[in-house]
Amino acid sequence: MGIDFHSLGNQGSYRSRKADDSWKEMMEELVTFPVERAADIGCGGGIYSQGLAELGAKAIYGVDQSEVSLEDAGRTCAGTPNAFFQKGKADDTGLDGDSFDVVLERALIHHLSDLEACFLEAKRVLKPGGVVVIQDRTPEDCFLPGSEVHLRGYMMDRFPELKEVEASRRHTSEQVTSALTQCGFTHVQEMKLWETRKTYVGKDELRQDILSRTGRSILHELSDDELVQFADELDDKLKDGPVVEKDRWAIWIARK
Repeated sequence: MGIDFHSLGNQGSYRSRKADDSWKEMMEELVTFPVERAADIGCGGGIYSQGLAELGAKAIYGVDQSEVSLEDAGRTCAGTPNAFFQKGKADDTGLDGDSFDVVLERALIHHLSDLEACFLEAKRVLKPGGVVVIQDRTPEDCFLPGSEVHLRGYMMDRFPELKEVEASRRHTSEQVTSALTQCGFTHVQEMKLWETRKTYVGKDELRQDILSRTGRSILHELSDDELVQFADELDDKLKDGPVVEKDRWAIWIARK
């Protein structure tokens, strides 16, 4: 059925955690902070807009086409006066041109079919010499086997039809690199990141997150009964005690 980012029923789903130190350390390797202005395109609930502020961005502009998400982002960054949010699309952000040191597009491009339109807009708003950071999963990342940290792998094994969903919406490494190059970006590089998504006190907290479909769009492809099946399987496979959930991401960085 897919997630409806405009639905009030999904409000709060993408602001229930913080950007992990593993992500911040990766960003500090790629971008020299502090920076004057950063854009978070497809900002969702503002988790990573807040992360950019904590890294040292002096002004952060978050853009999303969902008013529900923008309300969430405002709440997430309520204590961050240098974070601003506005409605816009990946290929038409409404941001000023040649004005940003860094553009972040995290978990955005798998929702898009036209990568070049998205990347051209990122290039437009960047200052000369500015950098774009794209973070998303390739099909290879999605289909890694399940483990005590990589819980999505168990989901793919339990419901193999989800592999078709992921294969249809995920871009390959070659497609992303080619699109960035075609749009005129230079110094295009790719790296992998195992980002800690969340550390749970125990399996009960994880189960509640699963059953409420918190922060995972892929869970909206499952019925309520299937969610229970998946939660039961995790309860069987995982040990008692804290659960550290990680996801494997592809990161592309390129310069204008």
